[in-house]
Amino acid sequence: MPLVKLSEKEAERVADAMFALSAPSRVRILACLRTGPHAVSEITDAIGMEQSAVSHQLRVLREYRFVRAERKGRRRVYGLYDDHVAALVDDAVRLVKDLETTFPRRASA
Repeated sequence: MPLVKLSEKEAERVADAMFALSAPSRVRILACLRTGPHAVSEITDAIGMEQSAVSHQLRVLREYRFVRAERKGRRRVYGLYDDHVAALVDDAVRLVKDLETTFPRRASA
């Protein structure tokens, strides 16, 4: 596989986009949306967070184009932005599981 070269600007943009994955709550929201679009109340119930916190995290995810919102009557329904986001979530989960299998963390003493 050829070596991938990123410019400083490209590397900054990737790191900036990865910020959206830096909070466990945002990752949990993305995993929830991996099953399909959901309203804020459904996400809140699924992951056990306050509605205001979920709304804030969705705003961050929307800003980084990880999710999109669609109005359905009086409520907004959120879904993953596209298949690239779904693949990123799947790959990140698979990577972490593989790393835990290959390099299990030692229990704290």
